[in-house]
Amino acid sequence: MITKVLKYTVLSLGLTFVLTSCDDLVEPALENQKDLDALEKEALSVQRLLTNAYAMLPAYYDNSDYATDDAVTNQKSDAYLRIATGGWTADNTTLSVWSSSYAAIQYVNLFLQTKDGQRYVKNETTNALLSRRLLGEAYGLRGIHLYYLLRNHAGLAGNQLTGVQLFNEALDINSDFNISRTAFADCVAKALADFDEAVKNLPSDYGDISDDSAIPAKFRDITTDHSMYNLVMGNEARQLVNAKIVESFRSRLLLLAASPAFLNDGWDKAANAAATVIDELGGVSALPADGITYYDGDNVADATLAEGANPKEILWRGNKETNSTTQESNNYPPTLFGNGMMNPTQNLVDAFPTATGYPISDSRSGYDSQAPYANRDPRLDLYILHDGSTAGVNSTVIRTGSKSGSDDGIDVVESKSTRTGYYMKKRLRMNVNCNPSSTSGQTHITPRIRLTEIFLNYAEAANEAWGPKGEGGHGYSAYDIIKAIRQRAGITDTGYLEECAADKEKMRQLIRNERRLELCFESFRFWDLRRWKSDLTESARGLDVNEDLSGITYTPLNSVEVRAFQPYQTYGPIPQSEVLKFNSLQQNDGWK
Repeated sequence: MITKVLKYTVLSLGLTFVLTSCDDLVEPALENQKDLDALEKEALSVQRLLTNAYAMLPAYYDNSDYATDDAVTNQKSDAYLRIATGGWTADNTTLSVWSSSYAAIQYVNLFLQTKDGQRYVKNETTNALLSRRLLGEAYGLRGIHLYYLLRNHAGLAGNQLTGVQLFNEALDINSDFNISRTAFADCVAKALADFDEAVKNLPSDYGDISDDSAIPAKFRDITTDHSMYNLVMGNEARQLVNAKIVESFRSRLLLLAASPAFLNDGWDKAANAAATVIDELGGVSALPADGITYYDGDNVADATLAEGANPKEILWRGNKETNSTTQESNNYPPTLFGNGMMNPTQNLVDAFPTATGYPISDSRSGYDSQAPYANRDPRLDLYILHDGSTAGVNSTVIRTGSKSGSDDGIDVVESKSTRTGYYMKKRLRMNVNCNPSSTSGQTHITPRIRLTEIFLNYAEAANEAWGPKGEGGHGYSAYDIIKAIRQRAGITDTGYLEECAADKEKMRQLIRNERRLELCFESFRFWDLRRWKSDLTESARGLDVNEDLSGITYTPLNSVEVRAFQPYQTYGPIPQSEVLKFNSLQQNDGWK
């Protein structure tokens, strides 16, 4: 409801949100309603406007995977299940960021309108540094929220590629909300301009420095004292928007824009944007060896996260959760006292190659349909629990067959057992105990941006722009990136990769598949399929594995869930409530 949200944003600044990894850098107290005149006189209230814009960032794990060919859920009332099976309408706001992101943009615009002359702290140098950082954060956040609006709501309107409404100034109750949507390319240009301003005013990263010479040049007009610099740009600021985060979102935005469903052009720009981040981190060799298990073990140990630091794989994250069992309670199999919500599909399992790197459909792969989990890409066992897997604190053997006699079997316990014969393992820590008599949680972190995503962004865009081995002046190619990712996963045979490197189309399919595997269950697949204009109607499949005296039987389940997407649902809708209120706001084609 954009009208209500935007008109009255200025009146309510009471949202509380903890931004930092230290968990206590910014924690605004509840306050009384204020009018704009009062707001302009209170520096802390102005600063809190950005706090609210952070609070409205979409969740990284939104479980939209349920509505793709990667997973289904056993929760019959789940909104994504309804979306996947024909219940997605313009009134269904599950995937909408319209209200939240426009409210965030309103907060940012209010900040930009009231920032001049503010004194956030008494010390002039510190105040100047903080003013510059906040300005960079504001532009960065506005561009980020505009990216999400375009991803979720841009589309064909009147058969023209159209973006969203652009509000460049703070709105009040007298403002005109009845404006048309701006062309998609112009919206992209606006977000890029915001990113440019953000980068001018932000450090590449936050963290304490120990020498005056380490102060970035862009801040030396304010101070040459590293101790003063550290007060604003040091460890305490970690997990706020920095220039590297902004460049990562530039990569996301330009990849979206270049994709077939949108401009289908500009792949070189998308590749260059991803390369900006990769180059700063050290090139292909910067790919962290333990990045495929970013969610587990030493990657989330308190020592790793000391003073708000990130694991090498994580460019930006939310707050750490200590002693948490939430992911495991939701997704462990029922014998481990979980609700088994995320059920990977056979479709996804089949996408993992064998250990040789060849697809299982290739006769050279060595795949054995009577031993389907043997000799496979090691990521399969890292990310998915199948029949015979072990899991949990006691390494419990999971039996998924409908005749196994286990509650983990297909459809045995409603809303707890798998529907496909698989359970998600990725995102979970196997040393969490959900037994009510001996519950013990562990530290968890949720990313906002993973480094591997940026590598995959580059590989996709570079292949389209310059071919499999074209480097675009960066010293590495799509081929080099995919080789590094697959070798990290344990696939050392490069035969299939070399075959793909000779064919741009074949490399495209390999890159898309690697993206599917590396980012599975991280809420990318729903959007990737759409920006690629891929088939959305592939039925979700499973496999029923049972054993008796005669041996093991593998029974395909070919229609676990039939998808009912329509072609126009390549693009998401504008919330119908907004279209009904404003006659200048055009709905995307096909939506009602």
